[in-house]
Amino acid sequence: MNGLPRGWVEALVGDLVSLKSKKVDPRSVPDRPFIGLNDIEPHTSKLSYIGRASDVKSSVVCFEVGDILYSRLRPYLNKVICPNFTGVASSEILVLEPKYGVYSDFIRINIMTKSFLNFVSVHNKGDRPRVNYKDIAKFCLFLPPLPEQQRIVVKINSLTDKSRRARNHLDRISFLVKKYKEAVLSAAFSGHLTDKWRKIRGLPVSCGVRLGDVVERFSYGSSAKSLPEGRVPVLRMGNIQDGELDWEKLVFTDDPIEIKKYRLKKGDVLFNRTNSPVLVGKTACFDGGREAIYAGYIIKIQCKEELFPEFLSYCLNSPYGRAYSWRVKTGSVNQANINAKKLAEFYFELPSVEEQKEIVRRIKSAFAWIDHIVVTTTSVSKLVEQLDQAVLSKAFRGELVPQDPNDEPASILLERIRAERAAAPQPKRGRRKKA
Repeated sequence: MNGLPRGWVEALVGDLVSLKSKKVDPRSVPDRPFIGLNDIEPHTSKLSYIGRASDVKSSVVCFEVGDILYSRLRPYLNKVICPNFTGVASSEILVLEPKYGVYSDFIRINIMTKSFLNFVSVHNKGDRPRVNYKDIAKFCLFLPPLPEQQRIVVKINSLTDKSRRARNHLDRISFLVKKYKEAVLSAAFSGHLTDKWRKIRGLPVSCGVRLGDVVERFSYGSSAKSLPEGRVPVLRMGNIQDGELDWEKLVFTDDPIEIKKYRLKKGDVLFNRTNSPVLVGKTACFDGGREAIYAGYIIKIQCKEELFPEFLSYCLNSPYGRAYSWRVKTGSVNQANINAKKLAEFYFELPSVEEQKEIVRRIKSAFAWIDHIVVTTTSVSKLVEQLDQAVLSKAFRGELVPQDPNDEPASILLERIRAERAAAPQPKRGRRKKA
């Protein structure tokens, strides 16, 4: 206890809350609001959705205003809220009732800290790790007097509201980035991006062409089974991301026949012919930086001299190209397909090779600037998160709000809680029957 602020005391979570563990049939409380595991947003104190008990089939636990709800499944997501209404929750949610003199939001804020995350991290094993009440009950926190708990919560809520607004603005940037890139591509393939540049140089205007007329050939990729390790990577549909080749999560081949038949060359354009309806048709250009072949769900496009490969790749990824893929795709709800015959019918405006290269240069320049904004946004988001944790650290050192010497010390509060717990009747345990 040395070094604690005046009036503060060390306490275990189990000293300050009780577990409401009684499960009920949701049909007995059909009109109550229901909170499920997926309704609590990770690392926040927000609800994304509120259901009704009448829609739930499995047993639930009841909660009241002032209770703390903590998701014991996947504790690394740190889902914890203090709802301002009475309702029921998934049985995977621990309902914690704070003792008299303990502010529920103060416990919630403690659970939101990295210290608590580190404490429960030992349980983050497997696909569905869980923590039990006995685990979190052993977490030690610093408890101030009740009035100071309330002052701390008010101050933290005020500061985190500002950081939350900042985070919301930062989250919107990813949406704006996508829209800006689409606008760049739309301008590029409508002729507006290089209109003045073309006129100054006296270049001819573009002419409409059918893709099949400016391509040497379309080729389907390998259908052979790949290996987790090997000499030559096999590029699959998952390796085409945002118009670029992603060299993560690779599979390989050592088969010399496959390598010879499907070896990629610089300038080959890779078109994803089978995927979900939203993703089918995504495209990337192979730059020849390393040896690779391509898998069966990809069509390789070899361009003639009048078609610059990177120009084609950007064109197919543009809103115009994506609209064509959406229009001609076939298949089910989960999987769509575009064959080489339909791909060959893609009609687009083709400027001179010189202008195609200038369009690609301008797109790359604009995208590089946009991507720099994304990197900066990511760094700022991390700083906002660090700021929130710094505020919490300052709060639990007793430095965030002024202290009042007239506040009842937390040690007296803790003694009273323990005395009340000791005086409470203990639940009867059933006797084991003799064999």
